[in-house]
Amino acid sequence: MRVLFAGSPEIAVPVLDTLCAMKEIKVAGVLTNPDSPKGRSGALLPTEVGIAAAGLLRERKADFQVLKPAKLDSGAREQVNALKCDLLISFAYGRIFGPKFLALFPLGGINIHPSLLPRYRGPSPIQAAILNRDGVTGISVQKIALQMDSGDILFQEKLQLTGSETTLALEKTMALKAAQIIGDVLVKIAAGEKFGEPQNQKEASYCSLVAREDALLDWKRGAREIEAEIRAYNPWPLSRTIHKGLELFILKAGLYKKGCELNGSPGEVLGIDKQDGILIQTGEGIVAVTELQYQAKKALFWKDFLNGARNFTGSVLG
Repeated sequence: MRVLFAGSPEIAVPVLDTLCAMKEIKVAGVLTNPDSPKGRSGALLPTEVGIAAAGLLRERKADFQVLKPAKLDSGAREQVNALKCDLLISFAYGRIFGPKFLALFPLGGINIHPSLLPRYRGPSPIQAAILNRDGVTGISVQKIALQMDSGDILFQEKLQLTGSETTLALEKTMALKAAQIIGDVLVKIAAGEKFGEPQNQKEASYCSLVAREDALLDWKRGAREIEAEIRAYNPWPLSRTIHKGLELFILKAGLYKKGCELNGSPGEVLGIDKQDGILIQTGEGIVAVTELQYQAKKALFWKDFLNGARNFTGSVLG
């Protein structure tokens, strides 16, 4: 069975590695987003999947064509059609597949989605689960349908959350889990098995693309919400506030459950706890910050940060 793998960020790389190691399939092509400017130099660099694909080719662990079209137009469809693939496999590619593109694959397409569909259809399910402080999330393999994330469920597995996960950590967990489960699904498809369960459309919920402005902290919100935002927006776009006209990233924080007698205005730096860190008042409760970073400066542990930020206690952030 010949397949085209579509993916772009790092979360999709372990799945590509697994596909290239499987005897039951042949990866004929890798579809990823075009190279884009990154870093201070603005040099054009490949996606993480593009980098991994180049490494597999260089090490002769695979033999496929890498495609980086800016649009899935007629030219891109012509390139894909030449590969004669039976199945499309997608994980975080970042673009919508139209009917003309899907028609190129006799067996259709499947998509890996890091949520328990139909919950959190859309581009940011991992962040949504953290923001909503869910106790359980999961991963789904679904048939690709024309309506976003609405196809039949081919496989689904639950994952318990501890309430301390960041998006970065949960993405790594989902990446490894996806690589573990995709093989069994593909073996069934290659064997011609018919399986899958329709989603309950009435239970569908949606998440939107995360924007940089989403991470600007509103200290009038409750401590639980703010703590979840800090975890959800790590590693991007990073929760941030303003201190004396400077942008200040709040990288790590926890709920402060001691010293309930402390009280101040939302955003006020109340003081420190030698074990828990810098204490900041919110609209309801206190967060204890342990890692901070001024824009264009390096990230610092709270004690080191205070050594260079005099009179920080008593200031009001935001």
